[in-house]
Amino acid sequence: MKKLYISNSSESVRMFKSNWMEGLSKVHFSIPLFIYVPLIAVMTWLAFDRHISTASYFLMLAAGVVVWTITEYILHRFVFHFEPSSEWGKRIHFIFHGVHHDYPKDAKRLVMPPSASIPIAIAFYFLFSLVIPNKTLLYPFFAGFIIGYLVYDMLHYAMHHYNFKSPLMKRIKQHHMLHHYDDPTKGYGVSSSLWDVIFQSGFPKKKKQYD
Repeated sequence: MKKLYISNSSESVRMFKSNWMEGLSKVHFSIPLFIYVPLIAVMTWLAFDRHISTASYFLMLAAGVVVWTITEYILHRFVFHFEPSSEWGKRIHFIFHGVHHDYPKDAKRLVMPPSASIPIAIAFYFLFSLVIPNKTLLYPFFAGFIIGYLVYDMLHYAMHHYNFKSPLMKRIKQHHMLHHYDDPTKGYGVSSSLWDVIFQSGFPKKKKQYD
C-alpha cells in the first residue's frame, strides 16, 4: 500500500481559483443543523398533520435512520473512495473526498457543504417518494434519514476535533482514525461500524490506538 500523505494543518489547500466557488467548498460545522433541524421539524409536523400514529411515526423514523447507515457506508466506500484513472476524474475525487484525507483536521471541510448536501437530499427525497408513495409514512422516514445524516456530520466533526471520555465514543473514533491513518481501504462506516462488520471491511482487533 502506498504511503499516505496526511497534513496536520488546521487548514487545507485552495481548490478553486474562483472566490465564490472556494467559499462554497467550506462550511462551519454548525450550518447543517440550521438547515436540517427545521426540515426534520416540518416533516414531523406534516406527518402528524396527516394523523399518523405515534407508533408508525417512530417506526418509520427508525427505518430512515437505519437506511441512512447503509447509505453512508455505500457512498463512502463506493463513491467517495472510487479512484478514477482520468485526470479530470482524479480532480473531482480530490474535491469531494481526497482533500479530506490529505487534510483531515481542516475544520471547514469536515461536514458536507450545503452546496452539495441540499441537491443530494432533494434527490434522495424524490427517490424515496418512488418507494414510499404514502407521504404520511414518507415524511417520518425522510426525517429519520436526515437525523442519521446529521448524526454522521456532527460525529465526523467531533472525531477530528475532540477527545472523547466515553469508552463507546472512543471505539467509534478509533475506527475512523484507523481509516485515516492506517488503511483507507477499510473502515468505511463513520457513525457506525455495523456495515463494516457485516461486509467484513473492518480492522483487526489489535491495532494502535489513535487519541
